[in-house]
Amino acid sequence: MSLDRDLLTRKMLLIAQDFDGLAAIRDRGLDAYRGDRRDQAVAERHLERMIGRMIDINYHVLTESGHPPPADYHASFVQAGALGALEPAFARRLASSAGLRTRIVHEYDQLDHDRVFEALSAALHDVPEYLASVNRYLELALPAENRQS
Repeated sequence: MSLDRDLLTRKMLLIAQDFDGLAAIRDRGLDAYRGDRRDQAVAERHLERMIGRMIDINYHVLTESGHPPPADYHASFVQAGALGALEPAFARRLASSAGLRTRIVHEYDQLDHDRVFEALSAALHDVPEYLASVNRYLELALPAENRQS
């Protein structure tokens, strides 16, 4: 196994930076969010980037653990749960975020602002749990000499 702790740490720090801007948007409430195109754009972009980086982390952890790449982004979460990097039920719940990321990136349909706001609120709970889970997994998976102090 050749997990790149520096790469994973950098991705997790970038997720945390994007995460910081979401609480203020959520705290203003759904009605304010519906009426503020700037908050909508910021929330969508931060969610897109956070979910994308979580997917990157999943792929790295899986492939560097000797598993084939997941078939799709959704599967990356499910397989990370099967590997033990995430709790399986939590991983299945997070897997739905892959679809949101795809809708944001490709603009397949007009986004439902209420659903994006709901995803933003869920992310404020789920992202710290995701980061903590990956950190715990890395502490167990990496040899002591490769761990951060």
